[in-house]
Amino acid sequence: MDLLPGIHDLIAEYCECIDEDRLEAWPELFADPCRYLVISRVNHEAGLRQGVMYAASRGMLLDRVFSIRRANIFEPHRYRHVIGPVRLKDTQNGVAVVHAHFLCARIMHDGTTTLFASGRYLDRIDVTATPFRFKERIVVLDSDKIDTLLAIPL
Repeated sequence: MDLLPGIHDLIAEYCECIDEDRLEAWPELFADPCRYLVISRVNHEAGLRQGVMYAASRGMLLDRVFSIRRANIFEPHRYRHVIGPVRLKDTQNGVAVVHAHFLCARIMHDGTTTLFASGRYLDRIDVTATPFRFKERIVVLDSDKIDTLLAIPL
């Protein structure tokens, strides 16, 4: 079975949920339990598990969205992701290991656009049922300097 179309659809939907401010739909792209981690490259390569954003369940992802919408105070902004290439590295026991590179531009409320983040996604995707769902998404940032305005998932 060709898994790439379903994998591409999941990754595209992930980016659209974030970029089009449909954050309430974002947690539904994850299995439960799941793992979501945003971490610097240096910490990841050192085997450290600390990150700047972490969730271990769909409920924790829902809490993240709730806090973005109702509790966190930050300057209004949006993201635009550019993804590629997407590489299927392995598949075992219904889980696909997928890597992809990304660039993320941040668009501020006044229209100012800057390159906000770059890095790679290290994914474990449940491919036993459609639509596919993330079991794990580790966002490895190229830079060790992480903007304090990181509120929205990458």
